[in-house]
Amino acid sequence: MSGTDVGEELGARAAQARALALLRIRSRALAVAILPAAVAVVLFAADAQGHLAGPAWDAVRWTVLGVAVVVLLVTVLVAVSVARARPAMSPTVPVSEEGAPDLYRLVRDLADRLDVPAPSAVALTPDCDSWLEDRTHRALRKGPGAALRKGPGAALRKGPGVSLPKGPEAPAEAADTAPVLVIGSPFLWWMRVAELRAVLAPVVAGTGPSAHPDIAAARRFVRGLDAAIADAAAPGRGPVRGAPLAFAGWVARLLLRACRGHAAEMERCVAAAASMRAQTVDYGLRIAAQEQVGLAYAGWDRLLTRVALPAWRMGRWPSRLDAGVVSALTELSRRDRLADGFALRLGERPACDLLEEPGAADEAASLLAARLFHGGPAESGPGWAPVDWQQYPDEVVDRKWRSEAARLHRVLDTLGVPRASAADPAVPTLARVMEHLSGPGGPGGPGEALAAGIGAAVAREEAEAPVHGGPEQGGPGHGGAADDPLDLWGPGPLPLFPLQPPRTGTELLADHVAAMVCCAAVDTAGAAPGLDWLDGPALLVGGERRADLAAPVLSLVEDGDPDPLLNWLAEVGVRSDKPVRLV
Repeated sequence: MSGTDVGEELGARAAQARALALLRIRSRALAVAILPAAVAVVLFAADAQGHLAGPAWDAVRWTVLGVAVVVLLVTVLVAVSVARARPAMSPTVPVSEEGAPDLYRLVRDLADRLDVPAPSAVALTPDCDSWLEDRTHRALRKGPGAALRKGPGAALRKGPGVSLPKGPEAPAEAADTAPVLVIGSPFLWWMRVAELRAVLAPVVAGTGPSAHPDIAAARRFVRGLDAAIADAAAPGRGPVRGAPLAFAGWVARLLLRACRGHAAEMERCVAAAASMRAQTVDYGLRIAAQEQVGLAYAGWDRLLTRVALPAWRMGRWPSRLDAGVVSALTELSRRDRLADGFALRLGERPACDLLEEPGAADEAASLLAARLFHGGPAESGPGWAPVDWQQYPDEVVDRKWRSEAARLHRVLDTLGVPRASAADPAVPTLARVMEHLSGPGGPGGPGEALAAGIGAAVAREEAEAPVHGGPEQGGPGHGGAADDPLDLWGPGPLPLFPLQPPRTGTELLADHVAAMVCCAAVDTAGAAPGLDWLDGPALLVGGERRADLAAPVLSLVEDGDPDPLLNWLAEVGVRSDKPVRLV
């Protein structure tokens, strides 16, 4: 037996030992629950045989019986609550086998080479991660995830090392018990087919331990406890139903606290065993592929925070985020010498070719990303429309600048700031903003008041905007549609994973002043809005990006010094006294 086989065997045995420890905790809890009933049975049996007679023992017997009945009823209550609680399911985009036969074939071949059961289905997640997810709970079969097991994807067969039950229904039942393989959608667009196979090898290898009955039972036990706690914490329940659920949640919390250490160690051992088994498949390529995982994560994070987030705030969602990550990472490869050479791989077959309709999958993953990271509606509608990358500069960047410039002037009007001297004092100009921020009193007076006003205006508009979850757009307040991919997460607030913390008033003021400068540059100096794949909205002057605007704006906002910005405007040819078009 090789060292790899020995390591895998040791990891599997350690995982099974931890699973047995978890099951022993469950058995002990059950033993404590039935102990009063057992004592009552002994006492009544002794009475039937003529022992322990007398009024005192009669009182003890009936008291113990009453306690046993109460304890059994409470146990049934907790057991039913745990069994009926619906475990959280990761929001994903289901991929049927007819929509990605080559991808399913790759996963099936991996399972064959690793001698493990194949996943029951494949789904995509808008994140840079991949994992196996058990969706065999009866509540999940009735929910949105049921399509993943009842569709063509459920036909994936098992690996050669697993014996299947007999009968015509056996393959479908066996596939239904296997976990779903969730793949990060950015991987499909950035990675090549061979790299994706190498990255998925240790993930698919995890289906082996998942098929072990002790490990599967231990995982179901832990997931049930976690779901019961979440169910008890859900708001909107009356006292009649809320009190029993709260008690069941308290008991589940005690049990989960006792299980936490064993569960974490079991999962660590399962991952170690899967990793050891996967060393037999593309081990050398896995090292290089892991570099691409880190690069994809960096590019995906920049794309979401710098490019997608401004569009989401404007009520538009980029419909090709995964295709955009390729452009972002290619640009990163061009700028960063550490990433030099990564773009040369783009001549090989991309993993997205494994999908029959990669554009449709990209669009679905992009909309789900907006839902997860921003809290946007689940479907397109008024005020929440898709945008292509070609339209991004005009539909997002220009609109963003002009809407922020308009908000800036509205707040100035609220503060009673007079219009700057011009031929027509009614039109908005950049000079008005600069004169106010550099006027008497320094930045601590007019700057803080203006920043506070802008912050209040932004908060008020975001609270009123339907794109952030209003009922007319199907957001968090829509009550949970049956086909909502986030329905299984419960009624919690969205976004589930916010990308950025709330911006401070000073940051908002700097953004609005910069937007006003960009509007003036477009209207008076022939500049144009543009898109930088790594930094988001960009100002193009003569076809070249100007990335040196932030420092002059901060000097004006924080120090009240207009000279750096005046020099910048003179260099670009911007007229601060000319009117600016607002939305």
